[in-house]
Amino acid sequence: MAWRHWLCILCVVCLGLGGCDKHKANKPDPTKGTVTGIVLCADTGKPARFATVILSAAPKKDEKEEKGPPLPATESTVTDLDGRFRLEAVEPGQYYAFATQEGYLDPMRGLDFSRLGKLASDLDQELDAIGQWKDRLVEVKVSAHRTSDAALQIVRAAEIGGTVTYDDGSPAIGMHFKLFRKIEKNGWTDVGLAIFGGWSLAEVSDSHGRFNLTNLPAGEYIVCTSMPMEPEDSAPRVCLGNTFRRKDAKTVKVQAGEIASGADIEIPLSGLHTVAGSVTAVADGHAMVNGPVDLLYADDREKAREVSLAEDGSFSFQYVPEGKYILLVAGAQDAEQKNSEPGSGDSGAAVAKTNTARRYADKELPITVLTDMDDLQIQLALAPPDKPQNQ
Repeated sequence: MAWRHWLCILCVVCLGLGGCDKHKANKPDPTKGTVTGIVLCADTGKPARFATVILSAAPKKDEKEEKGPPLPATESTVTDLDGRFRLEAVEPGQYYAFATQEGYLDPMRGLDFSRLGKLASDLDQELDAIGQWKDRLVEVKVSAHRTSDAALQIVRAAEIGGTVTYDDGSPAIGMHFKLFRKIEKNGWTDVGLAIFGGWSLAEVSDSHGRFNLTNLPAGEYIVCTSMPMEPEDSAPRVCLGNTFRRKDAKTVKVQAGEIASGADIEIPLSGLHTVAGSVTAVADGHAMVNGPVDLLYADDREKAREVSLAEDGSFSFQYVPEGKYILLVAGAQDAEQKNSEPGSGDSGAAVAKTNTARRYADKELPITVLTDMDDLQIQLALAPPDKPQNQ
């Protein structure tokens, strides 16, 4: 999935995409423009001091992808004690401006990334992200030799807090969190986005097991705590209501500016097992080294966890609660090494080696977890060759 320039448009964390460079102060340039302005807190009317201001180029709706000049770099700065900001040497063009600060709405918590992920093109993703956050964006036109002014507001966000403990009463320290927000048609979307193998949400429980999830839009949420095992998709999680299943979790409704406390979660210490094994090829038993292994709930095929195959073809899920599951290996590949024939005049030359990717058919293995399962064997057959398009 390509998370390209639109992510930098609506993200206070500069990712190095499209020249994004957080808080870099440019020197004045008479051939470019300047943007100045003020940021106010909507709830108090007071200046937003040391707020982050983001200025990012607006995509052109009628422009085909990869056509035309690249979008100008995203600019950012921090407001002063009067809530004012100034950005120098900004390339002429159309921009969107917005501001963020701890305790106030953050687009990275408010966007529906599952919806964005279903869009085919980068441009469609950019436009949809901007559409979702349009009420918080201010359009700014930058011209050479001119100063443009922008007045921005930040809106107080909702918060959800609670405590995570183990069932022996001790605090669960350093737990991560997975948050889901209710959307249209009774669906749920992940809150936040895991970037570069990180966690969707940065918050962790403190030394007393307490946590506070901030910068949220109003809505109905499911809160789950994840054990600190990377990557995020492989981490066991327990949701509000002390259940491993999201569908069985209790929900929390929170209004704009409200702090909803009491979202307490208890993690069981017993009844958890290991599910581990290896994935090999049917033909010769060699290990698969490229592909994910999903652990699905048997009743509705909801994904519980996901791990990647290790170099020896092994996989392992830790702390799996008792129940019925399906192990799914889908999209596995490996590389077949072939020796190329030397040329007619190169009888003494080294034989060249090439790698050809081989695809394997998907495989499911139903399992019932009642104890540790350490030696599961999944064998994959080669996938049938693709048919030519004219057939």
